[in-house]
Amino acid sequence: MPAAGFSRRMPLQAAGCGILFLLPEALVDSFQLQVIGEVRSCFKEKFAIPRQPALAPAARGIIELRPPYNQPHALAGLEQVSHVWVIFLFHQALDQQHRLQVRPPRLGGNQRLGVFASRASHRPNSIGQSLVRLERIDEECRLHISGIDLLDGTPVLDIKPYIPFVESVPDAWNRIAEQPPALLPVDWQPAALASAREHARRLQEPLVELIEQCLAQDPKPAYQQPEPSRQYGARLHDVNVVWCYPEAGEILVLAVE
Repeated sequence: MPAAGFSRRMPLQAAGCGILFLLPEALVDSFQLQVIGEVRSCFKEKFAIPRQPALAPAARGIIELRPPYNQPHALAGLEQVSHVWVIFLFHQALDQQHRLQVRPPRLGGNQRLGVFASRASHRPNSIGQSLVRLERIDEECRLHISGIDLLDGTPVLDIKPYIPFVESVPDAWNRIAEQPPALLPVDWQPAALASAREHARRLQEPLVELIEQCLAQDPKPAYQQPEPSRQYGARLHDVNVVWCYPEAGEILVLAVE
């Protein structure tokens, strides 16, 4: 018999195409998690979000806690911490099939890895974690964070302090991701740069740095080889950023509107 508060589900199933999927019904036991808050992020859509935290230090957000956690008692002592782990839900992947294998963008989108060897959003329970800098806690008990890779509206499940002497492992290795991704040079049309600087002053945010840090990581799928005339776009804060690839391995920002 299932333990109290748990429900028994159906066993693992396999799709006929040769790719195994872990369907939502495949969970053997389940329980409910409580959302403790939401992220207000500079990223309004998934495209152009850094694929890992800390790759864009200019990416800022705010964690707004829900009652009863939005009070000083719940945050006492956290001001002594520089970084926190944010445990969250990939809320835009909840209705998708959870695959046993994924194609990480870092590997070009063609090589398969087991889901537990990746940080893909297509995973059991759709739970993610990000290590972010805690800039400050304001008088409304909101956490101002930076270096984020979180979509606006992301549900937060927990917040935990980062402990350097435990969690920084000097001799650790990962042969799948041994080095940070190579950065592309980002150039600007003069009008686009002037517009970005104007919006940065209005927003009181490092918008120029945010655009350069995000685009330098090449948001497009690695397998695409676009023509110079093809344009890409993403929404950061409340502005639309448009760019192209005039040459292979180069980015030109065309407009910030």
